[in-house]
Parts: sequence; structure tokens; C-alpha cells
Amino acid sequence: MKAMSYEQFGRTPAVRTLPDPTPSADAVVIDVKATGLCRSDWHGWVGHDSDISLPHVPGHEFAGVVVATGHEVRRFKLGDRVTVPFVSGCGHCGECRSGNQQVCEEQFQPGFTQWGSFAELVEIRYADSNLVILPEDMDYATAASLGCRFATSFRAVVDQGRLKGGEWLAVHGCGGVGLSAIMIGAALGANVIAIDIDAGKLALALSLGACATINSLETPDVVGEIRDLTKGGAHVSVDALGHPQTCFNSISNLRRRGRHVQVGLMLGDNTTPQIPMAQVIAHELEVYGSHGMQAWRYGAMLNMISSGKLEPQKLIARHISLSDAIAPLMAMGTTSETGLTIIDRFV
Repeated sequence: MKAMSYEQFGRTPAVRTLPDPTPSADAVVIDVKATGLCRSDWHGWVGHDSDISLPHVPGHEFAGVVVATGHEVRRFKLGDRVTVPFVSGCGHCGECRSGNQQVCEEQFQPGFTQWGSFAELVEIRYADSNLVILPEDMDYATAASLGCRFATSFRAVVDQGRLKGGEWLAVHGCGGVGLSAIMIGAALGANVIAIDIDAGKLALALSLGACATINSLETPDVVGEIRDLTKGGAHVSVDALGHPQTCFNSISNLRRRGRHVQVGLMLGDNTTPQIPMAQVIAHELEVYGSHGMQAWRYGAMLNMISSGKLEPQKLIARHISLSDAIAPLMAMGTTSETGLTIIDRFV
């Protein structure tokens, strides 16, 4: 199979011919039709993720067709159109048995703990617990765009944030995760404020349902501005970027008994951000992490997409080939693009 791989962290990847995967007893092999290029892939390439062993094939947001199955797989068959949560569970630990595969004690993550989807083929273990059948009318690019950013945002806003219609939602960072959260929040009937430093992203946020935007480069007091707009603070706030300042602002801009959800990864030098703990205590704030979404929860999200309430395809900005993805992957630490990039040509 053709695949993008790197042999050292921070060194230029290359498209190579690598051995085709063979499914283990509980696994399937998926013919990848589309896969997303995500900042998490950049974190892995830089070396921020200790789970990666070299040489490595990145990629964790994808959709495709089952082309081989292990003899223990019961729920899926050849030809099934599927996607996979980027955090997949073992199916037998306590967390999986409780329905919380996203924090599985033995979790695996395609593109991190194993070779991923920047390849023509990818193996997925514990397939019966982790695969999601796609609606017949959903194209592969749209399905791939769900895998990390959109599904993670859905769980962050709906399950962790418990956002309700009429509440105020602040979204700090308008990358793929943030724009997804804005669309989901608006679909739920919330009043959404988008915060970013890029005017183009803020304009896109308005088109996706935000009712107000804040350019944090031009606003000296982001927290104060949000409190003024919401007349007291956001009910729910999401740090979709993963930076000490956005994390701090997201907690600080909450009204009493508000809920903060941390989605943006806090890696490298950003693992221990400052938190306004006095405010957390005095105002009884709730602080949550959100890390992926369980396969069994995809149905609710897919139903909203099928009904037209959510349109994740609007977030897709570019379609590129596997070889053309090398440069933008390496540049993700210093550049910021509007919308999602999908790899759907494996040349």
C-alpha cells in the first residue's frame, strides 16, 4: 500500500510503499477513501505524543470500506461503509463496559498508538465495538471530517457541556474543533460567541451560526467583552485551541455555575495552564475534559446531519492528495488555515 510515513520526529515525511495490513482475529482492514489532516497529526509528528513508535504512519480521521475481516468479527462484513472514532476502546475493560470507550484503560488511537489512515489501508482492532456504519447518502469526505474534530465537538457541547437552547456558548479558537462547536451550538438553539485572532475564521463562524464574534488581537479584555455581551458570562465555554490564555479566558468568562469544556490539547510546554481556581470554587464552576466520542453515540450526531440540522460538509475547504499533504502537515505549527483539509487521493 502507499502511505505517508516518517522515521524521525520533526523530519520530512515521505510517501512510501509499505506492507499491506492483515487483520488480526478481532480486526478489520479498511480501504481508506478519505482522511482528514488535523493539528493532532502535527503534534504527533513533532513528537509531543509519547505513544508513537517509529517509523510511523499518521492519520486518525477517516472513512472507507471494509475489505478484510478477522474470524471473530460478527457485526461487520466486507463492503460495509464505515468510520471510526479516533479514540477506540478495547471493549472489555470497566470503562468500555460502562459505555465510556473514549477513556478506555487500554484504548488505541489510529495514527498514534498504531499506524493510521494516511495510507490506502488501515487495520482497526476490536472492530465490533468501534466501527460506525455510515448513512448511504453520506460521502466519504464528509464522514472523514467527523472523525476527530466534529465528533469531539459534539460530545464536548452536547454531553459534557450539556448546552441548552437559549444559553450562551463561548468558543475560544475557530479551527476545525471550534467551528464544529459553533455549528453544533447554533443547531441546539444557543447564542454562540466565536473568539479568534483571524478575521476570515470569524467571518466563517458567523456564517455557521455565531451571533457575535470577538477578535482577541483587537480586544484588550476578552473576558470582560464576553461578560458584557452575555450580561453576566457564558453558560458554557469551550477552549477549542489548547493554549494557556484561551484556557484561562474560557474559565474566567463563565457566569456562576457555568461549565468549561477543555477540548484543545494541552501538550508540550502548555500542559500546566494557570486556572482561576478561586473563581471555580466561589462560583461553583464545572471544569470538564472532552476526548473523542464513543461509537455508540454517533447515531445522535448522524441523525442531526441526516435531518439537515448539522452540515459538517460546510467546514471542508480543501481536497488534496497524500503527497500534497506533507508540506501542510509540517507547517501546522506556524500556519492557520480556515476550514478543513481532506486527503482523498492516495498518490
